[in-house]
Amino acid sequence: MPWLTIPLLAAALDLWLKDPPNWPHPVRLIGWLLDRLERLVRSSPLPPRLAGLLCVLGLALGVGFAVRLIVSLPMVGWFPALYLSYAGLALGGLLQEGRRVARLLREQDVEAARTALAGLVSRDVEHLDENGIRRALAETVSENLNDAFTAPFFYLAFLGPAGLWAYKTVSTMDSMWGYKTPRWRELGWAAARADDLLAFVPARLTALALTTTARLLGRPAVRLSELRRTASLTESPNAGWPMAAAALALRAGMGGPTSYFGQIKAKPWLGPEGEPWTDQKLNELLRLALLAGLGICATLVLATVLVMQTL
Repeated sequence: MPWLTIPLLAAALDLWLKDPPNWPHPVRLIGWLLDRLERLVRSSPLPPRLAGLLCVLGLALGVGFAVRLIVSLPMVGWFPALYLSYAGLALGGLLQEGRRVARLLREQDVEAARTALAGLVSRDVEHLDENGIRRALAETVSENLNDAFTAPFFYLAFLGPAGLWAYKTVSTMDSMWGYKTPRWRELGWAAARADDLLAFVPARLTALALTTTARLLGRPAVRLSELRRTASLTESPNAGWPMAAAALALRAGMGGPTSYFGQIKAKPWLGPEGEPWTDQKLNELLRLALLAGLGICATLVLATVLVMQTL
């Protein structure tokens, strides 16, 4: 199978099949390895930051090397290459769950919408009203367009399935270890910094795709200076870019006081303060995320072709 068809087929399978329940998924294996690796390194004499750095390098390179061996198998290597590429993408599942929350809100089933939203976000949802649910959904859809699709597809397009899963390993480590809590501040430091570095370009590409697609659909243009300034308000060097792009393009605010694990966090306000997310704007965002994702897919495959022709 030609190498160029793998990313395209993987993206198509992701949008078609989503993430079927009860299917084996490589991320679960990585999570299992991380649980055991944590117990091992916490009993070691190494300083936590050094131990965390060695874990990031060792596991990411180890997973990438293992995937490289599997997809290089003669005759049959294309099949695990396609499956592993598809399994590393999650735009289809993100849009499916986002549409479900939006539909429940339209049906005024707020309690069911809260329950569905809880599977997408880490914040506390028990006391969110309809506006709070809409805003939380808008934030997670825009941010995870990068985390669930652009960044993994970026590494798939340029480095193949091995590169995708090396990145996914770092991303999974960040989601499990990258907290600024006493337990994780030192051990998870390297995972958080590595994820920031690897997502730097994809996050900005996602923001550009969102604003460009919105402009093509008739929305007012978003100035790059305004996008950069708004994105810089967030704690993360990357998460603010797609969130700011969606907030500015659709003229609806994100952020504000948010409850995590019973503690209120004062998040910066992105976009026009006081402008709520309506059902119509949520539907626009979900459509925008799909079209931007397709544009990202086409752009990265074309860029890969150009790079290969120059080598």
